[in-house]
Amino acid sequence: MRLFPVLFSLIALPAFATAYDRPIPQAQSATAEFWYAIACLTLLASLFAVRWLVNRR
Repeated sequence: MRLFPVLFSLIALPAFATAYDRPIPQAQSATAEFWYAIACLTLLASLFAVRWLVNRR
């Protein structure tokens, strides 16, 4: 039981660790921009619909 911490510390040596490679963000495609625009317009339309329903009350 006393060997477990020693074994685990030997396994997890920093010399075996690889450097962290940050992911590079990819550019948006035209299709993604189109669907984002549709989602924004839908959100605005739903906000105006809620405003109209609340003011009608």
